[in-house]
Amino acid sequence: MVILEILKLCKSFGGVAANKNLDITVNEKEILGLIGPNGSGKTTLFNLVTGYVKVDSGTIKFKGRDITHAKRHERCAYGIARTFQLAKPFATLTALQNVAAGRLYGREPAQSMKQATEEAVGLLDIVGLKGKEGKIAGNLILADRRKLEVARALAVNPILLLLDEVIAGLNAVETEGFLKFLEEIIKTRGLTVIMVEHILKTVLDMSDRIVVLSTGEKIADCHPQELIHNKLVVDAYLGEVG
Repeated sequence: MVILEILKLCKSFGGVAANKNLDITVNEKEILGLIGPNGSGKTTLFNLVTGYVKVDSGTIKFKGRDITHAKRHERCAYGIARTFQLAKPFATLTALQNVAAGRLYGREPAQSMKQATEEAVGLLDIVGLKGKEGKIAGNLILADRRKLEVARALAVNPILLLLDEVIAGLNAVETEGFLKFLEEIIKTRGLTVIMVEHILKTVLDMSDRIVVLSTGEKIADCHPQELIHNKLVVDAYLGEVG
């Protein structure tokens, strides 16, 4: 079953095309890796899907519903959540307050602050922040802020989760632990995921399928093992080769 359908999607900024006639589908419970050089339009695509910026033309459908012009909170209520390249918690609130706030919105939100708080405790436990509920978000180390970012996204009870460089800045040990719990969360919750990462090994290992963007255009849509044999992809990353 197709969860997300992107048709002829276009977005430009100041005359520079960030996304050009993109056609992408994402299937239920699929992990789709989205890769490409810097400036290829990956984050712009996330912003269009979640409603942070408006499309110039094209269509976005979620579970068959046209959401091209839906408001951000409506998309969240339908079951779309995201993380950001730079973790953006409410810096002066505690980790618990950050996640509880998310549980009051989104798909099937909590009906009371008591319920939101209880469920937030559980989410913090799931992402490995048990015992840090009372910590001020702005004082958490980077690895914990990344975990909090995921917990905040999970708090809105998503069907589709967009992960934007969630391991950026983590060391090798932190990355290994982070990816283990992330894979477990995706599996146990039956999430559909689009993952943007610059560490190719991570994307190749976790993804069922890979879409590659270059200067705003889709240049590949294939199984991870087929990627290294795709000349367009090699040229986009390394410059044109013989």
